[in-house]
Amino acid sequence: MGYSEKKYGEDNQWAGFVDGQNVIGRGREILLQGFNWESHKYQWWPSLEQKIPQISKAGFTSVWLPPAFDSLAPQGYLPRNIYSLNSEYGSEYQLKSLLKTMQNNNVRAMADIVINHRVGSTQGAGGLYNRYDGMALPWDERAVTRCTGGHGNWSTGDNFHGVPNIDHTQDFVRNDLKNWLQWLRKSVGFQDFRFDFAKGFAAKFVKEYIEAAGPMFSVGEYWDSCNYSPPSYHLDYNQDSHRQRIIDWIDSTGGLCAAFDFTTKGILQEAVKGEWWRLRDSQGKPAGVLGWWPSRAVTFIENHDTGSTQGHWPFPSNHIMEGYAYILTHPGIPKVFYDHFFDWGSSIQDQIIKLMQIRRSQDLHSRSSIKILEASAHVYAAMIGEKVCMKVGEGSWCPWGREWKLATSGHRYAVWHK
Repeated sequence: MGYSEKKYGEDNQWAGFVDGQNVIGRGREILLQGFNWESHKYQWWPSLEQKIPQISKAGFTSVWLPPAFDSLAPQGYLPRNIYSLNSEYGSEYQLKSLLKTMQNNNVRAMADIVINHRVGSTQGAGGLYNRYDGMALPWDERAVTRCTGGHGNWSTGDNFHGVPNIDHTQDFVRNDLKNWLQWLRKSVGFQDFRFDFAKGFAAKFVKEYIEAAGPMFSVGEYWDSCNYSPPSYHLDYNQDSHRQRIIDWIDSTGGLCAAFDFTTKGILQEAVKGEWWRLRDSQGKPAGVLGWWPSRAVTFIENHDTGSTQGHWPFPSNHIMEGYAYILTHPGIPKVFYDHFFDWGSSIQDQIIKLMQIRRSQDLHSRSSIKILEASAHVYAAMIGEKVCMKVGEGSWCPWGREWKLATSGHRYAVWHK
């Protein structure tokens, strides 16, 4: 059970090309989520632009930006006129200034692609706001799925309740969206894509959109619940079926899109409580998506939904550096959350930067080899890429041999290299 990396390319390069361009990254990305749930309140584009030189110097290769278009909700996740780049985060001019500064500092801009649902402008069939009169992309009820009040076909995924869901089976909808995505890439200046609520429409459409627009890197938010068993509903040790669902989604994109590794997040935030054995599966591999398809696994410990002021599924706050010590040394594509990097104090920021420096200097990447050396109640230890060792947890552990040098350490974690 599980996925073989060999199906989609060899060595350390991702496979997948559109018009000769590699569309799913280089395997050495380190991502920053450049916002939280409240960022729209703070003139975000100019504020973030001031931080771009610092972000670049730290070693981030790509910054995930919040939805940059007109939206009913200030956070951007109820889009209306998606060709309007004036949002609660700032004006079109401010956005383009930010993107130019990012380009000048060799930091890629990741667009948040919200195309599962769209708020209408006009009441149509059934008295619902399921028409888009007067907007760019002036769709009618045919663009809305039948199960959310439109005249389109049934949804190919889960419904996002309360607003019209887009029917991606319609040729005119897909053509319009492909033109829009190409505009974001070629005219606006975004290079990477993050697909919001990827459970809401079939992954084959994500493949089609990526092939049309050719982003350098793409990641999908395929988030469903981990496996819990009654009566206590404590997290199951075996999360194979959970990660298999994410693997299947990635596979249905033709391997062109990565996915956030929600399996690893769920396991890791239980492991830090003194259950480090959870991080080694029954085959001796990492227990999340990164254990089966690491080059398509975007690892993270928090985002604007799970943490921030929403707090839907928060990582234990007194263990975040153990979490970062894990994801920044392991295979996969690690993502750092804005709040942790900028709002939790200089000590946390310095520790994250040091771990990133080790990742780069020792050339750890999405497909680095890993050997788990210990996974017990109190300590987890692993060797990554033959020249880095790390441990997390309250238990004592260090690598054997004089060739190992302590590279960094903090509360309940340490990293060594040769």
